[in-house]
Amino acid sequence: MAELKQKKKVGIIEALKSGDIKTLIASLLYFDTGFMVWLLFGPALGLFIAQELGLSPAEKGFMVAVPILAAALFRIPFGYMYQAINGKYVAMMGIILSALPILFVNLFPINYTTLLILGAFLGIGGASFAIALPMAGSNYPKKYQGLVLGLAAAGNLGAMMDGLIFPPIAETYGWRTAALVALVFLAISFVLCWAWIKDSSPKRPELRNHAIFNFIVTFVSFIVVTLMLYSGILGISGKFGLLLLPVIVGAISIMLLSKDYRNALKKRDPWVFMLFYAITFGGFVGMSGSVAFILNGQYGFDPVTCGMLMSLLSFSGAIIRPVGGWIADKIGGVKVLLAVFAAIATFDYLLGFTIPPAIIGIPLLWGLFLSFGIGNGAVFQLVPLRWPRATGMATGLIGAAGGVGGFYLSSTMGLAKEFTGSYGPGYLIFGTIALIALGVLWMLKHEYMQWGYVGHEEDDRPISQVATSEIPVLQFKKQNP
Repeated sequence: MAELKQKKKVGIIEALKSGDIKTLIASLLYFDTGFMVWLLFGPALGLFIAQELGLSPAEKGFMVAVPILAAALFRIPFGYMYQAINGKYVAMMGIILSALPILFVNLFPINYTTLLILGAFLGIGGASFAIALPMAGSNYPKKYQGLVLGLAAAGNLGAMMDGLIFPPIAETYGWRTAALVALVFLAISFVLCWAWIKDSSPKRPELRNHAIFNFIVTFVSFIVVTLMLYSGILGISGKFGLLLLPVIVGAISIMLLSKDYRNALKKRDPWVFMLFYAITFGGFVGMSGSVAFILNGQYGFDPVTCGMLMSLLSFSGAIIRPVGGWIADKIGGVKVLLAVFAAIATFDYLLGFTIPPAIIGIPLLWGLFLSFGIGNGAVFQLVPLRWPRATGMATGLIGAAGGVGGFYLSSTMGLAKEFTGSYGPGYLIFGTIALIALGVLWMLKHEYMQWGYVGHEEDDRPISQVATSEIPVLQFKKQNP
């Protein structure tokens, strides 16, 4: 009895020691630097690039949105590759590809079309999410998944680095020189991935060639379709045509997926979780990429001040993500998400209807970022419980939806500003979507709470070792569409 009570009092340090902490640290840094380079054209250097090229509000929005969407769509083939290939090598490949835009802008002249193409490469940094989280969690017991995945996903701190480090350097030495600094962080991440990462997830080597082919086709298709839509070849104005990018490239990506992925998309729960994450993570990354433009356009702050404020906001959202996972471990992710969606809707409506002055608007933005962070941790506390034998696949699909949400938030905010002169309509649209998610979760809460709370369980095995026969039947029961 005393031993059981002792197990229940295990602290955070002891919990982290129960698995491979080096893999957790390397996964965190991989995601951190991936996130950093992913938003390089946003809070880090976006205002400087926009000034040099004379970009409109909508063009600024799409400059941020295209890398976000690229990461979203690449996460699916990245998650697929993770099912077949050691995640360590997928991570190292991703670091190399995401470094290429930094070299390009320092060697060649650029224009807006070039930025859209380079955005695809930056998106590979954001796709690190589909590898870093399941790789870190594969070495830990299922009862610590909320904490471990929350810590690994605190790589969202890369957004803070964008706003804090790069704008002052860009203002003094130019934005191209500032971009080179990111290469140092990528190099450190590459070395630690090579030296420390141990991927314990089971693999399916027979999928290797198809998974690699899937990624190549998706990557090339993304660039080709982006250029076609922006140039108006499909008969739609470039700015509005880019809104179809997730639909067209997403359809191509789905057609290339394995049967397992396509079957997963025929079920209800993947779509439900994709909606949730499109709001929480989509809100976080979309606002992280756009808030510097919002602060500059609405309140007139200079680029360095915008970067510092953005860093504080994104830091709050990133650092509280593990707390969200930890709270979800204790009371259940369903309860946490119900509160989060209500909070997001409230903050969005206040920002959208009132267009408050900076002294009120910045605290409201802070509350919004905190809500995003807690919600991110709660969503991924539930994912390994819902899909313990396919966490990588589920992470890829759900993570992709988060990026799609970020794409539409960034692009909608830019379009709203350009055509109405205010960011208000963008806030109102996202607030309404949060209310819809709240309603959906409320209807499903009793069902989800049957498997979505494991705080009372005493199972110390890594999540990858839990047999499918031990998973509640409810998880695999055929669901109505």
